[in-house]
Amino acid sequence: MDIEITRDEFLGGQLIISQPKRGYRAGIDPVILAASIRARSGERVLELGCGVGVASLCLAQRVKGLRVVGLEIIPQIAQLARDNAQENELPMEVIDGDIGDIPTELRNLQFDHVMANPPYFDRRHGNVALSIAKERSRGEQTPLAVWTQAAGRRVKPKGFIYFIFRTDRLPDLLQALPSSVGSIEVTPLVSRSQRPSELMILTARKSGRSGFKLLPEIIMHEGKSHQKGKSDYTSQLISVLWNGQALIKDICYSQN
Repeated sequence: MDIEITRDEFLGGQLIISQPKRGYRAGIDPVILAASIRARSGERVLELGCGVGVASLCLAQRVKGLRVVGLEIIPQIAQLARDNAQENELPMEVIDGDIGDIPTELRNLQFDHVMANPPYFDRRHGNVALSIAKERSRGEQTPLAVWTQAAGRRVKPKGFIYFIFRTDRLPDLLQALPSSVGSIEVTPLVSRSQRPSELMILTARKSGRSGFKLLPEIIMHEGKSHQKGKSDYTSQLISVLWNGQALIKDICYSQN
């Protein structure tokens, strides 16, 4: 099946990404997810449901010397991720497979970091998208617990898992986390000051022992409302979306 694609710039043109013209299209969510990863050169990173590779490639662009692996269920999308990695000259291995049935080549591997941007619409309370790729990326076909259990199994002791997810489903995500992870931190993402959070980043650590932390919110846009024709991202978001910087500077590893 042929997929009509577009070529889009990410990180202010540092990356050129081919992605389907119709259906799910990567926006800022995977870029923000990549910016939250506490990876250092020489470590291994796994992205579950990598799509066309935006999060993994943004991370590989920011932190050199990583081994980055993506798992993707749709073969055509997985091939786009491989093509994107090759075109941008970044190291990324893409494996075809389902998180509910992890491929053999991944079962004996553990990673310092595992990240995911799972489908966040509970289809018990929503409409199904017409595009198969879009529905897989937005509609929750695979139970959330399958995502979290896969992440927990693939991350090594004291390694980190990361999810970007809807804030109103935080209780579902917390309930789905495996008992092997702790030191949970949640960073709310807020569109504008004094508005409720719609998205958040959850970070947890395997064998972590620290208590739950609700970190300060990150405001994405300046002002009270959008001014037509103007980009009003905060300076923090500009540094992430255009310059490829970390979401939070000077992140250090906790002992717990």
